[in-house]
Amino acid sequence: MSTAYWCVLTAALLPYLWVALAKASAPRYDNRDPRGWIAQQQAPRVKRAYNAHSNALEAFAPFAAGVVLAQLAGVAHAHIAALALVFVALRVVHGVAYVADLAPLRSLAWFGALACVIALLAQAARSIA
Repeated sequence: MSTAYWCVLTAALLPYLWVALAKASAPRYDNRDPRGWIAQQQAPRVKRAYNAHSNALEAFAPFAAGVVLAQLAGVAHAHIAALALVFVALRVVHGVAYVADLAPLRSLAWFGALACVIALLAQAARSIA
């Protein structure tokens, strides 16, 4: 089960990778008003990196819940680990594609990662039923 837990940790940290990239991609980051600073940015790469950050934050909670619920429901650890690894890989692809402005790839990665979360939650529900 530790593989899935490492994936949860990785997924928890991914948003900070993207926001660090956003902050490093523009001059004079203002830590006193980070949201105001991002709103003033004109560089598309900065905005895309920040949007990748926001999206990664949104994706984390359902993923973490899916891993925990699948484990509590007794889903095979190998299935949980496989879905968790695929989720993390797809979320990395999603962030890279977001920053690189590769919208079709970004959407595919997003849907794939969502499918992993749905599979985790569905397997948990099926195991309990």
